[in-house]
Amino acid sequence: MGAEERDGGRERSRANGASALRRGAVDRPRVRLDLPRAPRRTFLPEYDPEAFGRLSEKIARFLGTGRFIVWMTVTIILWVIWNTTAPSGLRFDTYPFIFLTLALSLQASYAAPLILLAQNRQDDRDRVTHEQDRKQNERSIADTEYLTREIAALRLGLGEVATRDWIRSELQDMLRDLELRQPADAESDERDR
Repeated sequence: MGAEERDGGRERSRANGASALRRGAVDRPRVRLDLPRAPRRTFLPEYDPEAFGRLSEKIARFLGTGRFIVWMTVTIILWVIWNTTAPSGLRFDTYPFIFLTLALSLQASYAAPLILLAQNRQDDRDRVTHEQDRKQNERSIADTEYLTREIAALRLGLGEVATRDWIRSELQDMLRDLELRQPADAESDERDR
């Protein structure tokens, strides 16, 4: 292969825009950016955050009850009584109660984040409820202002409408005028005859 053939190949690759070929790289298919990637298999377990949140709320709700306090107290008392009064061969946690301390520490280490997660979910719900209440209040205020303007317009319109008392007084005035004119009209009619 001569130098001319190599130079011609380079010129062809430049003309085609194949800079990777020019450097000796392997020709790879282009990645399509308009399509999403195929999902990769992960080694971590997948979970539904909503289901996990509901479970944490149930646990936090139970941890905040008197029933939990009673069960925890009864369990600790039975634990201590068993490990102090039972025969030596049946005791599983001697006096410093290290295993009891470990169990309570584990319970506390799981309870705190679950309670915080439940509180965060409650805060989110409260935020949504507050936003809905605020929008409802704005709509109520707008409706109230509209109705106030309508009532004011009706009052102004009623000020121009003839009331029953005004019509009655006008009719009485006209009747008096007719009664005053009637004797004068009767005299003029007699003269005309």
